Parts: sequence; structure tokens; C-alpha cells
Amino acid sequence: MNTDFNHYYHQVRRKQKRDTLLWSLTLVALYLAAGNIAEFNLHTVWTAMPHFFDYLVQTVPILHWQQLFGNVHTAGSLAYWGYRLPIQLPLIWDTLHMALASTILSVLAATVLAFLAANNTRSPFYLRWSIRTLVAFLRTMPELAWAVMFVMAFGIGTFPGFLTLALHTVGSLTKLFYEAVETASDKPVRGLAACGAGRISCMRFGLWPQVKPVFLSYSFMRLEVNFRLSTILGLVGAGGIGQELMINIKLDHYDQVSMTLLLIVLVVSALDYLSGKLRKWVVEGNN
Repeated sequence: MNTDFNHYYHQVRRKQKRDTLLWSLTLVALYLAAGNIAEFNLHTVWTAMPHFFDYLVQTVPILHWQQLFGNVHTAGSLAYWGYRLPIQLPLIWDTLHMALASTILSVLAATVLAFLAANNTRSPFYLRWSIRTLVAFLRTMPELAWAVMFVMAFGIGTFPGFLTLALHTVGSLTKLFYEAVETASDKPVRGLAACGAGRISCMRFGLWPQVKPVFLSYSFMRLEVNFRLSTILGLVGAGGIGQELMINIKLDHYDQVSMTLLLIVLVVSALDYLSGKLRKWVVEGNN
């Protein structure tokens, strides 16, 4: 008996090692082929690396300790570095509103679409196929392409950015949500169905409690992504702090580029902290 088991064990181990080696070689070959097509060159990276941070070094503000707390007209002071804060802070606020509004609307829409598109919610085949095709198109279309079309249609401002983020977020979150629904256990659903519960009740009490933490995690993550995306959309006129960043880059106002980037980093960090706290509060309760 032990001899048969050892033989079977070694046979399985040899197969695992062979499969691991084959897949590793395949991945290496794909990596080398992709690097060759993308013109990736280690020598170029090594020789250009010293210049990688040249632009970032230029954006570092020149501050003088003696004039650090001087007024807005004193070169080398913090106030002189942040003289455009009265303009940048409202733009950051607009960007945050744009990201928040588009995320909330998209989460609501994606939640409904996800339950209709999942294979384990007994939705009609044509409905599942239609929803999956629609959201695949929404998330495949690049955000900048959506933004350019909406800017041409509605003009420069935050509304084109809001529509762009909402459409792309619906496409991305719906896919993540219906995959989460499909991986949920069907035992609570079968138990509810055996007790005479309808389809909506089965989804509400059988599937929703299982997928709610996952939905919250994806939603908070998408809020951070939308805020970062909204800064990029501003480069094509879709409103927000991105327009300020683009103007400073074009005019070579390096100190204001660093101030804008600093504001973006601070807001993203705050969103990350607050979203973690909020998710913990929603999932775990007051404890």
C-alpha cells in the first residue's frame, strides 16, 4: 500500500514540476517577445536612468529658511510657493465632487446590472448577454476618448468628466460585481427557494450578504481610481485640477506643478484612509 502511494505521489510531483517548468518557459518566452516588440532595452534604461528624475528635480520649490514664513510676495517662502492655492483648492474640490458623484451613481447602476448579468440569478439569457456586451463596450472604450467626445458635445467643464467617469466605472464595476455574485455560495439561495422565497428575496437575503463586503471594497477602490482619472481627464478639458496641472506644465511653472501634485497625493491618501475606515464601519458595525 505504501509503495503504491509513494509511486503515485512521486508521479504527481514529477507532473507538477514538469508543468511548472513548461509554464515558466512559456512565460519567459512571452515576456521576451513582448519586450522585443515594445523595444524594451536594458542598456537604454540603464543609460537613461540618471535623467529619469530631472523633471521632478525641477519641480522642487526653492525655499529659504530665512524667508520661509514670509508673505506671498516674498520669494522662497511657503506663501510664495502656494500663491495659487485659492485657485487650486476649489479645483481639487470640484475634482473630488466629480469623482464622488460618478462613483455613487455607477455603484448603484452596476449593482443592479450585476445581479441581472450573473449566471446564478436565473436571469434570461438574452438579458445577461446584452448587459455583458454593453458593459464590455463601456470599459473597453478609453476614458480619454469618452472625454474628448463629451467635451466636443457639452463643452469644457466638469460635466463631460462626470459622464466619462460614470460610463467607464459602470463598465468596470459591473464585471467585477457579477463575477463576485457568481462566486457566492448557492446554499442560502437554495434554502430560501425551498422555503418559497421569490427570486428577488433569494438575491436580497441569500446573495447580497455574501457579496456586500466585496462590493464595498471595489467601490472604494474605484473612488480612488476615479479621482486620479479625473486629474488626467482635465488635460483634455474635462474640468477639475487636471486643467490646472496641464496649464502649469505647458507654461513651465515647475513650482506650481509640484504644488498641484502634492495636493493630489494628499487627497488620494485621505481617501484611502477614510475609505478603509468606512468599509470597516459598514462591514463590522460600531465595534
